[in-house]
Amino acid sequence: MPGLLETCRECFGTEDLYKVIGVQKTANEAEVKRGYHRLSLKVHPDRVEEEEKEDATKKFQTVGKVYSILSDKDKRAVYDESGEVDDEDGIQEDRDWVDYWRLLFPKITEEDIKNFESKYKGSEDERADLKEVYTTFEGDMDEIMEHMMCSSIEDEPRFIKIFKELIKKREVPDYEAFSKENKKKTASRKRRAQAEEKEAEEVKKSLGVGADDSLQALILSKQKGRAAQADDFFANLEAKYAQPKKAKGKKK
Repeated sequence: MPGLLETCRECFGTEDLYKVIGVQKTANEAEVKRGYHRLSLKVHPDRVEEEEKEDATKKFQTVGKVYSILSDKDKRAVYDESGEVDDEDGIQEDRDWVDYWRLLFPKITEEDIKNFESKYKGSEDERADLKEVYTTFEGDMDEIMEHMMCSSIEDEPRFIKIFKELIKKREVPDYEAFSKENKKKTASRKRRAQAEEKEAEEVKKSLGVGADDSLQALILSKQKGRAAQADDFFANLEAKYAQPKKAKGKKK
């Protein structure tokens, strides 16, 4: 049976465990976990067509093994120093990797998201994220509103006020895309947001769901164009805030 590094090369074109999950060698524990979750979402056997399940299962199991190495301080230290993995030490070939994944990432409910949103809005975390997306997209409000999680068109005036404060304090540059945005672009963004809300309402009606399922409807309405963004949102949310369930009947 091929070793982990050989399987990584076969499945992902590299033997570098960090490159497999898309993080830097200096990544901290939370970043490694987010990288693992993002990739595992893409190759999860339940998310592919039937004819692709065998290949996806192999990749999914491989990613789980990679994470089991990089999430263990001692095993990671050995790998960082030698570039090698002891395939006989601690990697359970018969492990149910789906159960392992769900243990790490308990299902996030709509209530969890609402609770997160209430704490996130107006927080220092949100302010830090706003600074990051503002700088990344050089003040382009279209991109900013597209990538800020837990945001809607109603948040835009609040975001603009924050950006102006940050510019005044010289914490971010005064990009022309922001300070000189024309009214047509602003109006167009508002129309798109209203269209998305209408689409979500139509999806709700077609699914026969109620108000409590509005989040599900909104996500479904955006699946075609923004599925990757939705995945990334849940990956970050689950990796940062979800707590693993404690195994029952086992002593620590």
